[in-house]
Amino acid sequence: MLHTMSTTVEAASERSAAEVNEQIRALWLRSGGTLSVEQREEYQRLVLEWAAAVPQSPKAA
Repeated sequence: MLHTMSTTVEAASERSAAEVNEQIRALWLRSGGTLSVEQREEYQRLVLEWAAAVPQSPKAA
């Protein structure tokens, strides 16, 4: 069975990158280091949310 990952981030999230990071860490702790299919999907969603929440640094010219 082939699984695909959505590349869109839900805009409704107002959480900080630190808050999302804590949720990612908690997921890994609960899983014991091996993610099930459902946990992997949650992890992917959280990583996309985290990336959207990370402050963007100005690019050097």
